[in-house]
Amino acid sequence: MTSVWVMTSFFVDSSEISSGADLTPIRARFRAILDAIAEGARDRDESRELPRDGIRALAEAGFGALRVPKKYGGYGVSLPQLVELLADLAAADPNLPQALRGHFALVEDRLNAHAASDQSTWFRRFVNGELAGNAWTEIGEVKVGDVNTKVSAGPDGLVVNGTKYYSTGSIFADWLDVYAQRLDTGETVIAIVNTHQSGVTLLDDWDGFGQRTTGSGTTVLENARVDAEAVSAFADRFRYQTAFYQVVLLATLAGIAENAVTEFAGEAQRRKRVFSHGASPEWNQDPLVQSVVGIAGSQAFAARATAVRAAEASQDAYLGHFVADADAEEEANIRAELDSARGQVVITSLAQSATSALFDALGASGTSAAKRLDRHWRNARTVSSHNPVVFKQRIIGDWEINQTVPPYVWAIGAAVQVAAAAS
Repeated sequence: MTSVWVMTSFFVDSSEISSGADLTPIRARFRAILDAIAEGARDRDESRELPRDGIRALAEAGFGALRVPKKYGGYGVSLPQLVELLADLAAADPNLPQALRGHFALVEDRLNAHAASDQSTWFRRFVNGELAGNAWTEIGEVKVGDVNTKVSAGPDGLVVNGTKYYSTGSIFADWLDVYAQRLDTGETVIAIVNTHQSGVTLLDDWDGFGQRTTGSGTTVLENARVDAEAVSAFADRFRYQTAFYQVVLLATLAGIAENAVTEFAGEAQRRKRVFSHGASPEWNQDPLVQSVVGIAGSQAFAARATAVRAAEASQDAYLGHFVADADAEEEANIRAELDSARGQVVITSLAQSATSALFDALGASGTSAAKRLDRHWRNARTVSSHNPVVFKQRIIGDWEINQTVPPYVWAIGAAVQVAAAAS
């Protein structure tokens, strides 16, 4: 699909925008790192060992600057190209693209902010290998729409206090992208907090059965300092952020399916034992086994293709932010949300089906804990649990039937009274 902005003039120089790059040399640059990451993925899953070396190697090689414009030392890739690269990374170890999701979201926000103010300082940080993590979600008694994490005045400037959970990637990060509320004005804000201070505690206490090493633990902020210029209104956050977050998960699911096909195919190729009632005296020549792997391979192909296509609308929404056409930008943002949801509905089914059905290509030995093939389904099931797909199905249906604009932002928390919610 060709971008709707190709024939439109930007109100900034095109060198300030990340519109695409040649992926061949970029893939070549990261190939050895991805191979090293893949080599230890099974053992890390078993021991819940965080992929610190892999994350650091990627950052030092510039992976975190993929979306930074070339003018500022980045690669300037488009969002569909970012999806391709994240799917490559997910095929090596799906924990890493999810761990970097918060980082790329902050990069995307700074890219959009660059339309109104110079963000070269942040671009330089990303190019130098600095990473960001997510610190948004609160659990417990916090009600939907409320936020307990506060930004207030301290003796030497602004400070942040609060506790966040599911802080994906924060344990690897130099910066925290924190959703909070200003105590003085009541305004919801984003506070970008440096992790290298005593007021920040990062815990690796995620206990999910899949995606075990994403670093999705607890973050405790106790009078953590934050610069005044690093606090901005949440209302100014880039519009297609929920679509972006979902697109990263779609790339992750695509990579999971691809890696599952590779590993199961390898097991099937090497297997010597057959069943008397099979269709071939050689396991790897059995047409039924080949059919199982062939279907899963097709599902993995479709998952990646769908993820890339879903990212096109988000790229249009990004480009639209630099064009003086509010209606076209709004239309692109609506498409971004809908297309990411459509992709989620389809890819969730594809990845879960592939990672489960592939066991039919092996005998009972395929369930051996030593092979750790179950991690593909566990990872796919865990990623699929984010932003429940049942709600996305309804949102898509409401658009198709009634053209109801999808929500750009939603919250999770304790239920509020219906009357209060309506008011």
